[in-house]
Amino acid sequence: MGILVSGLRFTADARQGATRYLHAGVEISAPFTESRLILRFPRWVPGSYMLREPLQFMDSITVHDAEGSKLKWQRIDVDGLKITIPTGCEKVIIGYRLLATMMSVRATHIDDSHLHLMPPFTWWIPESGIAKSRLSEVHSIDIKVPEEWSISTQLDGSAGTYTADGRDELLDGIIEANANPEISWQVKGIEQKLKIWDSGGTPFSAEMINKFIDKATLVIEEHYGLFGIPPWKDYLTIIHLTDSARGGLEHMRSQTSMVPRSSLWSTDSDEWRDLISLFSHEFLHQWNVKNLRPRNFLDYDLQKEVHTDLLWWFEGGTSWLGDLICLRSGAWDIKDWKEEWKLKIKRHLTNNGSDIESLQESSNDAWIHLYRPNSHARESRISYYLEGELALFCLDVELRKRSKGLHGLDEVMADLFHNHGLASESPGINHSDIRRAITSKKGCRRLGVLLDDAVSQREMPDLARAIKSLGMEMIPDKGEKGGWLGIECSEKNSALFVRTHLAKSPVRDLLNTGDEIIALDGIRINSKKRMNAYLKGKADSNCTITIARQGNIKKIEVKIACDPDYAIKLKGDGNSLWRSIIASRR
Repeated sequence: MGILVSGLRFTADARQGATRYLHAGVEISAPFTESRLILRFPRWVPGSYMLREPLQFMDSITVHDAEGSKLKWQRIDVDGLKITIPTGCEKVIIGYRLLATMMSVRATHIDDSHLHLMPPFTWWIPESGIAKSRLSEVHSIDIKVPEEWSISTQLDGSAGTYTADGRDELLDGIIEANANPEISWQVKGIEQKLKIWDSGGTPFSAEMINKFIDKATLVIEEHYGLFGIPPWKDYLTIIHLTDSARGGLEHMRSQTSMVPRSSLWSTDSDEWRDLISLFSHEFLHQWNVKNLRPRNFLDYDLQKEVHTDLLWWFEGGTSWLGDLICLRSGAWDIKDWKEEWKLKIKRHLTNNGSDIESLQESSNDAWIHLYRPNSHARESRISYYLEGELALFCLDVELRKRSKGLHGLDEVMADLFHNHGLASESPGINHSDIRRAITSKKGCRRLGVLLDDAVSQREMPDLARAIKSLGMEMIPDKGEKGGWLGIECSEKNSALFVRTHLAKSPVRDLLNTGDEIIALDGIRINSKKRMNAYLKGKADSNCTITIARQGNIKKIEVKIACDPDYAIKLKGDGNSLWRSIIASRR
């Protein structure tokens, strides 16, 4: 039996990138099941839980048949297009252009140096008017780019002509085109592909690229050691280098990771470490999200919000294990891991929403909280990424203690993937499946209650206890105590503005978010660096803060607080349990 072809063709022309417009189209061949054809534009993408409206960037829609005759069409609802199909019509051809100026891993972006094409941000998807089964058949994709560019994608094909095996593969078929060559290498028989683009055209170091490939190879091998060598034939990593923007988004067999270009500077160890962490996180999503999914995500409805209370597992768990794999593999050393731990604990302690929101609530409300935070969100919300990671760290320690080192949560995740991945007889999971996978481990029958409480109760995990169980201790990172206002600020046009308050801020009720800080004790302050320099040594001192609020100049009297012990470091080298956790599985 031959391959079923859907008769759907998706096109994009990036040869006028300097205009910032991508010319796109969809062609749909007969047969049609109705006298009208309705298409919808996806409103969200898996891995990013917020409704977005790519149609706001679209214009110049044309609709005609194979002979060039115009067909009647109208926009419907917020995301739809309705086309009248005349009798005997053999093909519907839809054309339009997208203003692709949003530089994000979630969006299509074009300029005269590259194209980053996100299919859900680019193409209409038929909803009715054709047989539903055609959406599961093979689609055609044609991409036109400047001659000096090359195209990288996980889709089958080459030289601008590709195929996707159904709707989900089409929507996951990320495409990056630019003049930089694609780099490829083999890991355990699977081709790894790397395509890099710098948003400012800054040259990047070949030496650091080679170093990244070496470290990425270690990370990849460590994933394979845990989950097994996967059946897919290749994997594509797209890296966008920016001035400061950061983000990552997973796809089936690929990722787009956006990091500051200093990540590839030999002098910036923090950003380099973060690049390796982000790569590992998005790579792990092949198993935990793309194949192992919440049960209600098996068939995505991309037109409306689809909620799950399991993002603490799918994102928090991926953050926890992704960084652990960096350490296990040797891509990080123990100093790297401890530096990351210190940063995470500081973020954890300067938020204080754990008594207001649980991990399950944070997961379910990602659509309105994490992706749409208000200026005071840090005092009433938690991140299922960070807090989920820390809760699962504690749960992993307890699981290993009770099983006497026989089992860990990494094994639980691997078991869930094998038993409930897309290729299994029982795809998709819920909370009960995670609970059952944990409590089935030797000595862990009663661990289900601890899991339930960790994700449903509004309280912080006992990190100090977990660390102590590993033969280490959390202690303040003593340094010179400075003055502290407990605020985070943003800089704009040589001015400093209050962005948010931290836990226990002494100015919580005195400064509003959006206030411009003009001076401290009459000293002009226009940057975070200058403010921190002035506060140094001013703990417990009285201070007059001059601000601009809604166009009015005000002076506020405050007592500067002492910088709290939010900088926490780990003391000790760990015990045998810790060494078993970080031992390589390769």
